[in-house]
Amino acid sequence: MKMKPAVPLLLLALLAVTGLSQAQLGNSFLDFSWILPSLSRPANHSRIFYAVMFDAGSTGTRIHVYTFIQKQLPMLDNEMFHSIKPGLSAYVDVPETAGETVRMLLKVAKRTVPRVEWKRTPLVLRATAGLRLLPAQKAQALLDQVQHVFDESPFLVSDDGVSIMNGKKEGNVCPTSAPTSHLKARSKKTVGILDLGGGSTQITFLPKLRKTTENADAVFLSPPGYTGYKLCYQEVLKVVKGIIHQPYELEDTNVFYAFSYYFDRAVDAGLIDEVHGGMLEVRDFKKRAKEVCNKMTKYPPIHPFLCMDMTYITCLLKDGFGFKENTVLQVRQHCVIKLTGFWPWL
Repeated sequence: MKMKPAVPLLLLALLAVTGLSQAQLGNSFLDFSWILPSLSRPANHSRIFYAVMFDAGSTGTRIHVYTFIQKQLPMLDNEMFHSIKPGLSAYVDVPETAGETVRMLLKVAKRTVPRVEWKRTPLVLRATAGLRLLPAQKAQALLDQVQHVFDESPFLVSDDGVSIMNGKKEGNVCPTSAPTSHLKARSKKTVGILDLGGGSTQITFLPKLRKTTENADAVFLSPPGYTGYKLCYQEVLKVVKGIIHQPYELEDTNVFYAFSYYFDRAVDAGLIDEVHGGMLEVRDFKKRAKEVCNKMTKYPPIHPFLCMDMTYITCLLKDGFGFKENTVLQVRQHCVIKLTGFWPWL
């Protein structure tokens, strides 16, 4: 799938290769000439470079191959995206298979990045909740297999190129990739991000109170397996209520984009297109959850967990995060933010 999003983990990839601190990065951000290959574009004398990022989630592993043009600031030119299911944690008892999964996805990078640039292209994998929830020894065995595959690859791999990302950093990955000028108060328009995986959920927005950032943390939820909308909602509510902090800043956020499992289940429920996604209100999840749950009592379900998942999403959005039923969400497959404008696009 060929996409044109922005730069979720470019800074992590470059930091992993160059060893720059954040302060050093700030001083060198305008000039990557010492690390970037030349590009034959006589009109503007730009340079082109690449970065390969693996997102190892609990339900699947995704590869993002980014192409950047270095001008005054790095500008995203293109992204190649591909995903495969299940996630690495599914191979906890056969870690060698996890390595083969990564090896298969690396073929996407080899097809996208010119061979001459392989040795200068940073390769990074960050695992999320799927591995965070495993016993440390088993998670490390999976990471070791990935590291072995990376070491065999022709790409640029640092010592910390394969690791588990903590929940706070996972929540910050998407929006903080944009220039900070777009986060300042000169514009009243702000963008929020909702991400829901198989093992954790994140919400990212522009905070205004210190206590909001102090309460920030990863939230791990496991919805109970009850059938029937009302009963399921009541049980999920016991898990959600009081665990998730409801920041008042959500009322001031103009647009919220929802990714990952929000997208997957909305597609399964027939609410959005599986290629382009779509715009939904919170009440749309609620309405479809009731319909799916009611049909389960009469017909064998195509997706046996859809009733529980749609009810869980509804409860999470309403009673967890505190969204109103008429709150509009832009539902997309994965995080897509334009570097130059901080606006999600496909």
